[in-house]
Amino acid sequence: MAARHAETIAAVATPIGEGAIGIVRLSGPEAISIVDSFFMGRHSLLNVRTHSLVYGRILNAKGEPIDECLVGVMRAPNTFTGEDIVEINCHGGRLVVEAVLSLVLEAGARPAERGEFTQRAFLNGRLDLAQAEAVIDIVRARSPRGLYVAARQLEGVLSERVRAVREKLLHAVAHIQVMIDYPDEGVDELGSDELMEELTSAQGALEQLIKGARVGKVYRDGIRLAIVGRPNVGKSSLLNALLHEERAIVTEIAGTTRDTIESSALLGEIPVTLTDTAGLRETDDPVEKIGVDRTRKAISSADLALVVVDGSRPLTEDDTAVLEWLQSEASTIPIIVVVNKCDLGIVVDLEALPQPKGRARVVRVSALSGEGLQRLEEVALDVITGEIELEGAPILVTRARHIASIEVAKRAVSAAIESLELGMTSDVVSVDLQESLEALGQITGESVAEEVVAHIFAEFCVGK
Repeated sequence: MAARHAETIAAVATPIGEGAIGIVRLSGPEAISIVDSFFMGRHSLLNVRTHSLVYGRILNAKGEPIDECLVGVMRAPNTFTGEDIVEINCHGGRLVVEAVLSLVLEAGARPAERGEFTQRAFLNGRLDLAQAEAVIDIVRARSPRGLYVAARQLEGVLSERVRAVREKLLHAVAHIQVMIDYPDEGVDELGSDELMEELTSAQGALEQLIKGARVGKVYRDGIRLAIVGRPNVGKSSLLNALLHEERAIVTEIAGTTRDTIESSALLGEIPVTLTDTAGLRETDDPVEKIGVDRTRKAISSADLALVVVDGSRPLTEDDTAVLEWLQSEASTIPIIVVVNKCDLGIVVDLEALPQPKGRARVVRVSALSGEGLQRLEEVALDVITGEIELEGAPILVTRARHIASIEVAKRAVSAAIESLELGMTSDVVSVDLQESLEALGQITGESVAEEVVAHIFAEFCVGK
């Protein structure tokens, strides 16, 4: 790894295809000299000041011009990777970008691997592992709120909180170790109030991080929302109303939707994948049966189900069957009963519906007029986020890897506290605390395995 780390790497940092600008990025000890070998400007790149933008031309091996460009020169250590970086800003045509990259590689650079620029920033101490992961979360953000959360993590907010907890635990471990090594030096007893207070404080901080994890993961990954019900209750109309576009075909004919239709939208500031499903009912139509099977699969993978009933008509056996199926086959999925067509007058008797566990929320809407849609969004957000306040949640943990490590750390600290309360020996308590330290170190990179690091950066695109 060290040998490869000493090499100069290069990649196209902008999307392939026609565009105003294409950027070829280099990082490594030979980055400046490599580009200087085929760059023609008023000054050699070897002599320009760091963080300068230089105008000139790119020449091929025959001395023929390929393109005019601006070359950015950034010298170590004050760069993204901590190494010398050069960025060639040329015109954004596919051929010219490929030609410039070919010159770079022929002059001594090697192609960068996925995420290698950010990986070098991590290895050179410019970013910790949690900050590095925030880079890809910024690139892939699906909502303004998700972007904000990722940007805060890039600033190091999560890392600071994790390190603060680790400091408390390190202090406790040091206290215990002194007691083990110097039992006759008058160090406070293991069960001292000060030590217990330190561990209790760390436990509380970890609990706060776990509390925000559910919402944080929702902001990053979004949720899957299935619109279900018997045929012709207005499921497709509701989908179109929530999307503010005519995405699904709407007719008066029952069973128009024969397959699942997926579309992405924002629910408040949460990215949502909406799935319009075929009507759930018993049918002899082989095509409709396939649609019903796919509906059931869509429901089983959903985070929330909107069960639509026609409020302008009495309940049918098919309406009742939908909720009974949800209650028996998908009982863990939260439900909102959407009483549609309320503009036609409410006839349906909701008390006759079987009540799922925890009782479903009920919202009256008109997909046609838009009445009640805002209320539906508010209720859906409340169901998704639970009791956590979206505003004021100080740190939202978004990645499953981080959440798992924090949960391990919290369990280990709780075990250490219990051992203290039971009067267990100091070495038993120390083992629990070491486990917690190890888990937290995996978040920021202090104690993470090399294969985990490789897996993380494999998520990135080439050039990032």
